[in-house]
Amino acid sequence: MVTFKSLALTPIIAMAMATGFAADKDALVGSWRLVSFEREYQSTGEREYPMGKTPTGYILFASAGPMAVVITGEGRKAPTTDQDRASLLNSLVAYTGPYRVDGDKWITTVDVSANPAWVGTEQSRSFRVTGDRLQEITAWAARPDNRVARAVITYERAK
Repeated sequence: MVTFKSLALTPIIAMAMATGFAADKDALVGSWRLVSFEREYQSTGEREYPMGKTPTGYILFASAGPMAVVITGEGRKAPTTDQDRASLLNSLVAYTGPYRVDGDKWITTVDVSANPAWVGTEQSRSFRVTGDRLQEITAWAARPDNRVARAVITYERAK
């Protein structure tokens, strides 16, 4: 049986939930410097560094909605041949677009990307902000070798 008290609390609870989601978005807003980029395998927990041990990059979240990320692998050199230029794509992650926050996920509607296949798609990432650290976690996905893995990417708030 619904009581008057529970009906009166419903709008308060809804506002608190909305504030929590807004607070999550507010926690993302700003500029974050890449600390690490790891790939974790589901079956073993093994971790590897597909962008090297010292990749570079930033992720930026504007309060009005667009986000942008650029990550480059360690050891990149200026290309001298077409093959060098093509190989550089293997050590680059770059995309941008409007984003929204839904609980512990941000979802970007990609409008520009180094990978044209992402344009027009929604990229969903789980995240956790702890102090000045942002951890981004992609969904588990099968790799070409049939092992299931996810990316665990850590940033620190840029000063």
